[in-house]
Amino acid sequence: MGAHEICPDGGMLLPYRDGHLPPPISISRHDLSLFNKEITFATLPALRTQPLTDTVFGMFSLSKKRPNRPFTSRDILSALDKSAADFQFPMLDNGYIYLAASRLSLYGSTDCWAIVIETFGFSPRVGEPDLTITTISNRLHNRNSVSDYVSLDAYQSYLSNKPNTDMRKFWPISNTSWIDQDEPEHVVSNGILDLRERKMGTPERADIEAAGIELESDRTAIFEVCRFLAEKHRTDVLGTEIERRVSVDPQMREILMLDDWHHPDLAASQMPSQTRTFNSFARILEDGNLDRFKVSEVPNNHWKNWPDGGTL
Repeated sequence: MGAHEICPDGGMLLPYRDGHLPPPISISRHDLSLFNKEITFATLPALRTQPLTDTVFGMFSLSKKRPNRPFTSRDILSALDKSAADFQFPMLDNGYIYLAASRLSLYGSTDCWAIVIETFGFSPRVGEPDLTITTISNRLHNRNSVSDYVSLDAYQSYLSNKPNTDMRKFWPISNTSWIDQDEPEHVVSNGILDLRERKMGTPERADIEAAGIELESDRTAIFEVCRFLAEKHRTDVLGTEIERRVSVDPQMREILMLDDWHHPDLAASQMPSQTRTFNSFARILEDGNLDRFKVSEVPNNHWKNWPDGGTL
């Protein structure tokens, strides 16, 4: 059996002949041919390998026998829906945030799971662009400590109100001198911004329009620059591996990373469990079988699909 072939009897994925597992899959927005098709290791190139040990996921079995886990797909969906009901799940058309870029990753091990959603954008209330890493998991890592709160009651309230969700902020653009202090939703002329410690000039208006971003006025807005950066420097505005894993238990391995997926319309009261996409994610996390993943819903997480974002 070749390195990327699927068990002929439809069972779990087999390891490589040389004792390695197939790598975590990363699917790009350019893989449009994958829509409505089953995604397997047979259809995607290998990116890297990981040694086969007792702790590598514990997810890829050598038989069709279902792994025994302390959670089910229903448990995962329940945690996702609670996060959404408690206004902790990312809302891509949040009226206070102009979305510019997003990405989703799945992590898992024999006894824990995590879904990480990255959102980069601009909130006028915050005053500068930021990256939010939202992690939903049955075992959150690096949680706030009691010393972060004014009282023990406040700390216990944090734990009870967010049993499965944590959010962390990062700032890929480290300076604010390119922001007009008199009109703080716009940029100064010939501004210089520091993106991941790399200096670059604010983009020309013609370049922003050439990137498919419609300018709203005769002054360049901060959110328009964010969307230009997301188009031209996507990797830099989204999280590093350390940032993505900020709340992920270290024993978990990355299973899947997506630039494009179908996100629930929370403003219309749609829960994650009501989408086929998140049901698919939950089943993958339950048993580690990537054959379960099908792009059966049209991806919608691009900011152009959420025009109400930032309009309040």
